[in-house]
Amino acid sequence: MAIAPARSLVESYAPEGTAARYATFGALALLGSIAIAVAGKITVPFWPVPATMQTLAIFVIAAAFGRKLALATLAAYLIEGAAGLPVFTNGGGLAYFAGPTTGYLAGFVIAAGLTGWAADRGLDRNAFKLFAVNLAGTAIILLLGAAWIAMVFGSDKALAWGVGPFIATDVIKAALAAAVVPAGWQIANLLRR
Repeated sequence: MAIAPARSLVESYAPEGTAARYATFGALALLGSIAIAVAGKITVPFWPVPATMQTLAIFVIAAAFGRKLALATLAAYLIEGAAGLPVFTNGGGLAYFAGPTTGYLAGFVIAAGLTGWAADRGLDRNAFKLFAVNLAGTAIILLLGAAWIAMVFGSDKALAWGVGPFIATDVIKAALAAAVVPAGWQIANLLRR
């Protein structure tokens, strides 16, 4: 009887016992949310939304974790922020969800789900395919971010403030993330030999 391949890179290293497996996944979701928060503190000051390293962290986490664990990680991150922990780029609390970054936060969740879904189907093993998925996720993040900017500041500001400053850096981050996880698979395969 053939053993089914792991659905994600993380699943290939998770312990076999149910309790240990779920404890590992819970710890990874917490660590992933912390990584996203730390990446949000690495900023290039734009106004009204700074450029951060969050999309890089989110794409790497989603590709390594798979859809379910990636979405759990993003849920933990948003819950931490809503509870007032300073995990967002400029703080935390429920009021933050009415600020200029709300569209990007929603985009993070959808993009993580998309990249995680692709990883569950094995696209995380090929850098070019993963890059294409990450680009689609980047477009979703920028689209929702710009839509929210348009609602808050007016439609004339959507492209100038919500998309323009981020295109080049987001494409680079999507490419970097697309290179990291396939490399992780290659290392995992070497270690198994």
